[in-house]
Amino acid sequence: MVKGKSIDGLMRHLRNQHGIDIYGSKQKQELLNMGYYHGYKGYRFIRNSKDKIPYTNFNEISAVYQFDTKLKTLFYPEIMLIETALKNYTLETIIKHGPAEFEFVFSNLMNSHKKFTPGNKDYRDKVKKKLNLRTKINDDIARNYSQGKDVIQHFFHKNEAVPLWTIFEIISMGQFGFFLSCLDDGIRIDIAKHLKIHSTSQNQNGSLLPSIVYLIKDLRNAVAHNGVIFDCRFKEANISKKIGSYLQSETSISNLTFKFIIDYFVIVIVLLKKLSKHKTELKRTIKKFEYEVEQLRKNIPVSAYTSIFGTDYKKKIDLLKKYI
Repeated sequence: MVKGKSIDGLMRHLRNQHGIDIYGSKQKQELLNMGYYHGYKGYRFIRNSKDKIPYTNFNEISAVYQFDTKLKTLFYPEIMLIETALKNYTLETIIKHGPAEFEFVFSNLMNSHKKFTPGNKDYRDKVKKKLNLRTKINDDIARNYSQGKDVIQHFFHKNEAVPLWTIFEIISMGQFGFFLSCLDDGIRIDIAKHLKIHSTSQNQNGSLLPSIVYLIKDLRNAVAHNGVIFDCRFKEANISKKIGSYLQSETSISNLTFKFIIDYFVIVIVLLKKLSKHKTELKRTIKKFEYEVEQLRKNIPVSAYTSIFGTDYKKKIDLLKKYI
């Protein structure tokens, strides 16, 4: 069994094996606080473990770590607001069509398979997707009931159907995106109109909102679970070209590939504006983001800064402020 290294041993390892200057009680405490494995090993590269940041001083590592931490602090309340609001806007739209109960929605608002000939591939795919949703929802309800969640047990013990708002309380953002994708096109378009994000060129079939939710959920999960976010390594969803096209039509910002964290910041600000957050608050959020980016720029190699933010960061942030 190999004996683990002490904090002093890890500092020597950083000096001798990685060429990083690290000395003194202050940097020792910082390394203890961030952790060698979660901290240094998690922040020594950009997106790919082969793309290592050319650190020479521990202060550079600390700057990236602190930037990532402050970024999560900045994003967290905004992402939570967006998630809650999207679910509430969806409920508000569904109520206009009938009871806010899953069985009603399942039977009456998820019938896109009927556009196709029974039995053909498109028909089967739509039905399979719809049935998979029911299975996932039932699994979530069963798990939360067995865990003693009052919000679920209350309705079962009263022999009542679990309302949709309760289901939205227990499902993940990814599951919520799946729910949206199963709704009929017209219902999704109604929700998008309610949110003021409908576009006849990018949202003909109502797929824009589910695509946005899938995109946001990757950031949301990384922020909520203290994952690394500064280099967008959390990205899992396939990014629909419609999102970049829609955002460009709204903000005039091009090249939104979601390879850079500024691109996620753009969509968060756009959604907050659509949710009627006051422009003074939005400007304050942008100012905080700019400040943290500038602090990082001062403390890391130029090549690393460009790899993290791209070559058009300044143009994107200026256009975003103009949009606000």
